[in-house]
Amino acid sequence: MTPILSPEESKEFLKRGFSRRNFGRIATMLTAGATLPFYNEPAMAQLSMVKGPMPPDAVIINANENPMGPCAEAAEAIHNIVQKGGRYMYPLTNEMSDTLAAVEGVKPQYVRAFAGSSAPLHQAVLAFCSPQKSYVVADPGYEAGSKAAKFIGAHAINVPLTKDYAHDVKAMAKADSNAGLIYLCNPNNPTGSLTSREDMEWLLANKPAGSILMVDEAYIHLAGGASSMVDMAGKDKDIIVLRTFSKLYGMAGLRAGAAIGRPDLLEKIMPYSAGALPVTAMVGATASLKVKNLVPQRRKIIQDVREDVLSFLDKNNFHYVPSVSNKFMVDVKRPGREVIDAMAKEKVYIGRVWPSWPTYVRVSIGTRDDMAKFKAAFLKVMA
Repeated sequence: MTPILSPEESKEFLKRGFSRRNFGRIATMLTAGATLPFYNEPAMAQLSMVKGPMPPDAVIINANENPMGPCAEAAEAIHNIVQKGGRYMYPLTNEMSDTLAAVEGVKPQYVRAFAGSSAPLHQAVLAFCSPQKSYVVADPGYEAGSKAAKFIGAHAINVPLTKDYAHDVKAMAKADSNAGLIYLCNPNNPTGSLTSREDMEWLLANKPAGSILMVDEAYIHLAGGASSMVDMAGKDKDIIVLRTFSKLYGMAGLRAGAAIGRPDLLEKIMPYSAGALPVTAMVGATASLKVKNLVPQRRKIIQDVREDVLSFLDKNNFHYVPSVSNKFMVDVKRPGREVIDAMAKEKVYIGRVWPSWPTYVRVSIGTRDDMAKFKAAFLKVMA
C-alpha cells in the first residue's frame, strides 16, 4: 500500500513539531490504515464492552445505543442495496453528504461523509495537534480524542465542567495559548448536559489564534433545546461540526457520520482517510434524512423514557446530573465499578466510570422495559 501522506504533507508534519522518529512511527501506522489503535471502531465504545457472553435476556444499556435501530425506510434501503455490495458505489456517499448539506443549509462542499463521527475526530487530532499543539477537552468528556493525542505525542488538557455541568469555555480558551484543537461535545458525553450557544460563540471568538474548535453534535437531535453550530461552519469560521447516525437514527453498528466545516479545514483531515465507505450505511443515512418528523418523534420517545427514569431517581433520593440526552450520570456513593459489577449479576449492563468522577456511573436510555428492569436491579444493588 502506498503511503497516505504526500511529501508536502510529510514536511508539514515535521514543521508542526514532530521529531523524525515520531513522524516515522505515525507514517507507518497511517499507511497501515485500519490498524491505527484508535481509528477503526469507536475506541471508547469498546471500553463499555462486556467480557464474555451476555445472557439472552440481558438489559444492555452501557454504550449509548438506540434500541429502536434504523427506521423502516432506512432498513428497506439497506436491504435493497445489499445484493449490490460488490461495488464501491461512491456516488451513494456523495448523495448522503449532499442530502445532509441540504438539510443543514450549507453548501455541499462543506460536508464530508465518514464511517461515524469518531473517525473525523481522530483525524482532526492528527491534522491540528502535535507535540507543540495541545488538545483541549472537558472532564468528564468523551475520551477518544485524548487517545489519539497521546498516540502522536500531543498533550491532552482536561478542563473540568462548571458547577452547572456545562463546558467551562473560558477555562478551555485559557488552557493553552498554542492549542491545536479544542473539542466540545454538546450535549456532553457522558453527562448529557448542555452548553449554551452564547458560550460556544464566545469560545469560537476567543480561542487561541490558529486553533480549531470542534463541536461534536452526536447527541444534538435528542435535546430539544440544543443549538447547533453548523451555521458558524457555513460562515467560514474556524470550526468543524461532527454529526453521527449512531444515536437518534439508531445506526451505531452501521457506521455513518459526517464532518461539516470550511472546505480547507476538511481538506486538512482527509489525508488520514483511506478506502470507500460502507454503502449500507450511506443509503441508510440518506433515507433517514428524508423521513419527515423522524427526529421529533424519536426524541419524544427517548425523552419520555428518560424523564420517567429521572423521576424514579428523584423519588428514591439518588443524585444524578440533569440530562437532555440518551444517557445520564448517577452518583452511587461508592466506587462505581462495584455497582457496575453488581448490576451485571442482575443481568443489567450499565456504562463505565470516568476517573475524575469515580463514584458516578453512566447509564444509557433503553426501552421502557429495559428501564423498568434497571430500576428494580438498581434498588436491589443500592439497598
